Amino acid sequence: MRFASIRLLLAVVAHLDLKLFQMDVKTVFLNGNIEEEINMDQSIRFISKGQEDKVYRLKRSIYGLKQSSRPWYFRFHEAITSSGFGIVSEDYCVCVKRTTRRIMFLTLYVDDILLVGNNLEMINATKQWLSSVFELKDIGEARYVIGVKIVRNHPKKLLGICQDAYIKRVLECFRMHCSKPVDTLV
Repeated sequence: MRFASIRLLLAVVAHLDLKLFQMDVKTVFLNGNIEEEINMDQSIRFISKGQEDKVYRLKRSIYGLKQSSRPWYFRFHEAITSSGFGIVSEDYCVCVKRTTRRIMFLTLYVDDILLVGNNLEMINATKQWLSSVFELKDIGEARYVIGVKIVRNHPKKLLGICQDAYIKRVLECFRMHCSKPVDTLV
């Protein structure tokens, strides 16, 4: 999912006062089935006596493979389209499902799923269905997505995003977190 898609979706959430929930896929890459034949050396801790020269043939993708995200996306795409969601052509990680009075968006960013909609029953049914297909953790109302903090004020229909945590991580990464800020003239 592109960051521009997230910003646009959050603007729609704020404008229409939609519900915004988040789920996390557990062991995301283990959900993808590999089509290629990939062999892997045995881990030192799992070598069986007398079988030291054998290798593993992977049936599922694992973390660290270049192609791990592709089989996961295809499996997710297949499941979500079979449930009646359509894929938005501008961003293939944004899905939409609508009826005459209900609309729901579902976005995917690696292992994070955002659920946006105007009907809580539809959202809960989708959460329940997703949990039956994949092993998920229901995080509840979305507070952070891709390192961006989401701040909502429901009565005023306001939604703000804040990247303080991301900025602090970048400053620490470059050892600039102890630097003194200086005002600049505009």
